[in-house]
Amino acid sequence: MSPRLVVVLFVIAALTAGLANAQPELEQTVRERTGKQIELRKDAGVDDQTAHHIHALVHRPLTADSAVQVALLNNRELQATFEDIGIAHADLIEAGLLKNPTFAISARFPDRPPSATNIETSIAEDFFDVLLVPLRKKVAASELARTKLRVGDEILKLAAEVQTAFYEMQAQQQLLARLTAINETEAAALELSIRQHEAGNIPDLDLANEQATYSQIKLDANQVATAISSSRERLNRLLGLWGSDTDWKIVEELRTVPTKDFPERGLESIAMSQRLDLAVAKTEVLALVQSLGLTKTYRYVGAIEFGVDSERETDRQRVTGPTLRLDVPIFNRGQGRIAKLEAQLRQAERRVEADAIAIRADVREARDRVIAKRDLAIYYRDNLLPERHRILELTLAGYNSMLKSPYDLLFAKQNELSADKGFIDAWRDYWIARADLERAVGGRLGASAGATDRTASSFKETKTP
Repeated sequence: MSPRLVVVLFVIAALTAGLANAQPELEQTVRERTGKQIELRKDAGVDDQTAHHIHALVHRPLTADSAVQVALLNNRELQATFEDIGIAHADLIEAGLLKNPTFAISARFPDRPPSATNIETSIAEDFFDVLLVPLRKKVAASELARTKLRVGDEILKLAAEVQTAFYEMQAQQQLLARLTAINETEAAALELSIRQHEAGNIPDLDLANEQATYSQIKLDANQVATAISSSRERLNRLLGLWGSDTDWKIVEELRTVPTKDFPERGLESIAMSQRLDLAVAKTEVLALVQSLGLTKTYRYVGAIEFGVDSERETDRQRVTGPTLRLDVPIFNRGQGRIAKLEAQLRQAERRVEADAIAIRADVREARDRVIAKRDLAIYYRDNLLPERHRILELTLAGYNSMLKSPYDLLFAKQNELSADKGFIDAWRDYWIARADLERAVGGRLGASAGATDRTASSFKETKTP
């Protein structure tokens, strides 16, 4: 086996070992933050097993949780991001290697006797580089840690994006089912109105209003169906699905809006300890501190090359001895490098402070939005929807008793439909806001306390009679 092949195999083995050590650590972080698993799909056997698991997940109704799991296992952009860890680990290996020694040879040919060729050979090693190996490895290790944190943050971003896309499609699907049911009712009402008009019981205006209502609901349903198609392809991209795996279905209704939710105090402190992007910024500060210390320590030391030089003179006499080469720090004593690193360090520290302030603001804003959307959804569910439903029932009874005009019935139907749409929007917005809050605090908020099934049941009770 050639020496070059041995070196290549050694590097490949070291990279594989580095990824194997990094993956469990990243898996644990992701599991703590999301409750999901990740998999670096670099081995054919692992890839087949993961593909089988994904296939099983997408061939039963998807939930928000299972959709996130599919994305974390199958999103190709995320898989490409995982390789940043391997690249950073390769840099760590490179930082621990010595520079290759420098070999030089020269030949000079005399123009008169003695006529032997003058040959000079030398080999030298930069021993200053030997001193820097432990420090370089420390800096590279910090960069590897920063890369793992950054990859973890990308995973959390993807999870939040998938949840948002899922809730949007779920709400659209729910609204389409509602519009479809109303459209069937309106089709029967329109048919009745046509017969009444032909019998001369209702004027042209009432028939035109009924026809316009039917057409509008049909148009609304068509627009929602188009939006569902776009949302479906967005989820396909996020989940990394193609072929037969795109024939998935999602559960019909959004999860129940809980009457009680997460503890509202201490979220900012949780975010300060959990946000991986903030940890990335802090790690960058530590790396700059190390680089600055290294530069200041060796600011007066340049290259130090020690080696052996051998020369054969033209009379065949050989002269051999040690060589030493030093950079003399007269002009450049590292002033520029130190000033640059000091400025970069101050810049990184200010960015950490700015990120911390922004994160706290994001948490407060997301918390307030969750509370507002939860209260709005519950108000729709417990107050406005029952009221609109009751008004429609009473108007329909009055219409059947010829005490209310078709216009009154039409107006009551439109108001109930508007309340239905508003409720679904508020229901959807609550879960999207909750996903945003989990992203803001850097992890799960825990199981919703006191959740009931009243949201879904209340919505089902408001079907148009």
